[in-house]
Amino acid sequence: MNGLFSLGRLGAMLMKEFIQMRRDRVTFAMMLVVPLMQLMLFGFAINNDPKQLPSALVTLSNDPYTRAMVSALETTGYYRFDHIVHSAAEAEALIANGTVSFVVTIPSDFQRRVDSGNNPQILIEADATDPSVASGAISTLSTVASQALLRAQGMQMQAASDARSQLQVVVHRRYNPEGISQYNIVPGLLGVILQMTMVMMTAMALTRETERGTMENLLAMPATPSEIMLGKVLPYLVVGAVQMVVVLVAAKLLFGVPFIGSLTLLMSSVLIFVLSLVLLGYSISTASRTQMQAMQLTFFFFLPSIMLSGFMFPYRGMPDWAQYLGEIFPLTHFLRIVRGVMLKGADFQAIAGEVAALVLFVVLFAAMALLRFRRTLD
Repeated sequence: MNGLFSLGRLGAMLMKEFIQMRRDRVTFAMMLVVPLMQLMLFGFAINNDPKQLPSALVTLSNDPYTRAMVSALETTGYYRFDHIVHSAAEAEALIANGTVSFVVTIPSDFQRRVDSGNNPQILIEADATDPSVASGAISTLSTVASQALLRAQGMQMQAASDARSQLQVVVHRRYNPEGISQYNIVPGLLGVILQMTMVMMTAMALTRETERGTMENLLAMPATPSEIMLGKVLPYLVVGAVQMVVVLVAAKLLFGVPFIGSLTLLMSSVLIFVLSLVLLGYSISTASRTQMQAMQLTFFFFLPSIMLSGFMFPYRGMPDWAQYLGEIFPLTHFLRIVRGVMLKGADFQAIAGEVAALVLFVVLFAAMALLRFRRTLD
């Protein structure tokens, strides 16, 4: 063997590596798709100053001053009044289930108070479970509202003085009055940790059995694909339950995150969420030949999920197409459940739509896993 450096041997090694890379289509796709996906998400979908936030207006009056207030708030670009309600109970339901980010209440005697100079007030309730969403919209309130009222008075009463027009904007930051970011992040970490571990652990464990040849022993047993699938995924429900307890205890003892809602409701939702994740991991294992491929496919799912779910960046700040895309990830719906139950004390009726979405994911992933199991292992 010639110990001297050989360009011919180096060329042969390079050719061999390129051929191997071409054959490993999953790795090759990750090299191209992941950078493009990161550029698209960070460049177009991520926005830390969300605008056009859904808002509810509670008013029984349609006087010029009320119209001026609504118009001024919409002009800021932060508020989109797509819900006009006539009672505080309706508004409470909308903000509790996350339909709206703000509730603006203008009292029925607003015009009389303005005309008489008797301390006119408006109330704005903000869903502060995510402090970054509410901060920008709240910071412009007092100045914008006061200027709008002065303009309206100038049109209605030429002799109105500034002293009589002092508008008081009362802001209630609901569910997180101090604006503590941990109250938003720590409950979300429960979903992120469960997703990262459950999907990867399940996918790699099952792919490892295929690599070692022990899957053939399972196929030789008198068991149906559904029995094999349940036998593989159900133990991970126990692992998920242990992780849930650890995170919740840490959230309470270390970070002081409040827990207002039902523990039973949260635990039931977590189990449905974990079941959907392990079934997804099972599906990934049926499409992977090696543990490396299983890890790559898991990462390919994990990256857009954590960016588009509302965990890292405000969900309302993303464009419509990114919000629609975020709806296809179980983490998006679970974050709404865990933050709603822990911070808002939401009942089942408030989160029923999100729970139904998780159940749908369970059905879809189970069907996909069974179909892939039959097709790849027959």
